[in-house]
Amino acid sequence: MLRLLILFAVVASAIWIFRNMKPKASATRPSREQDAPPMVRCAHCGVHLPRDRALPLEQQWYCSQAHLEQGPGPRDR
Repeated sequence: MLRLLILFAVVASAIWIFRNMKPKASATRPSREQDAPPMVRCAHCGVHLPRDRALPLEQQWYCSQAHLEQGPGPRDR
């Protein structure tokens, strides 16, 4: 019985040591939110796109030159 108890303690210790030696996944991976560019919504069609690819006009953003020329779309979206 004592041998079984000692074996259990050794196995439990080995598992605990193994788990603590593995690097933390959250600490090594950069956050996706930090890598993502700021997104804006097209005032005409409502599609979301990166701000660096959008066309600005009077505090509104558009996804293409055609939508910029057509102006804002319906507000019910």
